[in-house]
Amino acid sequence: MQISMQLSYSGGFKEAADTVAELEQAGLDLVWVAEAYGFDGPSLMGYVAAKTSTVQIASGILPIYTRTPTLLAMTAAGVDALSDGRCHLGLGASGPQVIEGWHGVKYDAPLGRTREIIDVCRKVWAREDRLQHSGRYYNMPLPEGEGTGLGKPLKIIAHPVRPRIPIWVASLGPKNVQMTAEVADGWMPIFFDPAKARDVWGADLDAGAAKRDPSLDPLMITAGGMLAIGDDVKGVLEFARPMVALYVGGMGAKGRNFYNDLMCRYGYEAEAAEIQDLYLDGKKAEAAAKVPHDFLEAISLVGPEGYVKERLAAFDEAGVTHLNVIPIPGAGQTPTSVVATIKEWLS
Repeated sequence: MQISMQLSYSGGFKEAADTVAELEQAGLDLVWVAEAYGFDGPSLMGYVAAKTSTVQIASGILPIYTRTPTLLAMTAAGVDALSDGRCHLGLGASGPQVIEGWHGVKYDAPLGRTREIIDVCRKVWAREDRLQHSGRYYNMPLPEGEGTGLGKPLKIIAHPVRPRIPIWVASLGPKNVQMTAEVADGWMPIFFDPAKARDVWGADLDAGAAKRDPSLDPLMITAGGMLAIGDDVKGVLEFARPMVALYVGGMGAKGRNFYNDLMCRYGYEAEAAEIQDLYLDGKKAEAAAKVPHDFLEAISLVGPEGYVKERLAAFDEAGVTHLNVIPIPGAGQTPTSVVATIKEWLS
């Protein structure tokens, strides 16, 4: 497994980029750069590219509704050129709160749009011919009778560093996971329990893989969680409670919360309902307190050295190719030393 991390820049983005440069020396393989409704992701990715030399730089994620398919392709090609071939394009639908509330764009057809975007990106990067795409959601050029009628097929002027940039998709629901396994290079699940992942997603991954183009490499998977190594570190698990409660309880309305649905599929129907009720009533602390401890432990790597090694093996056996960690150092440790330790164990 490779080691990846989500870039956290709450203490300042430039400082976070410097930390990535340090972690790169410790063995960090890939860094995920988020985009919500703060700064845009690609600007930050370009800055990381300038501060590093080997770590792979991935968007985690760029929402599919915020850019045209061709701009997504151009952006990934631009970061790939700046980084000498280290870009990964992570895509996702985000949620209607952000897409319709912040961007003012209708949140519809995430699966169909993602599939078409992937097809367009690969055509742009391959640069084999002028781009022509006739789809249900996107048409380049616009068909006759739409627009001015002056559009014509074009080819990207720049020559991409690579004809194929890895595309990851953040997906949770059955049909979306099937689509991801069929056409994407990588899959980005959340709250990944390696012991139960097969029960929750196995049939969907198999259905998508059965339709997968043989020219594609095997599907990459990034998953993991908080990482703390020591004899007295179990308290670290408590740090994840507010985040889990936010997603399971507050990300969407009742009946429209993908993370709540996932927790139900893991077998926590009653807990998921209670967390959501409390969170939507504004009782966030009470909601966090209802997150089951065994769920927190199942999605993390927190404990003594032997236990963490067992967790690494479990994620590996579950098919994870990129262990995504949040290193939390204990006494005498630093985030860099924690990453260096598991890099050594995985070597």
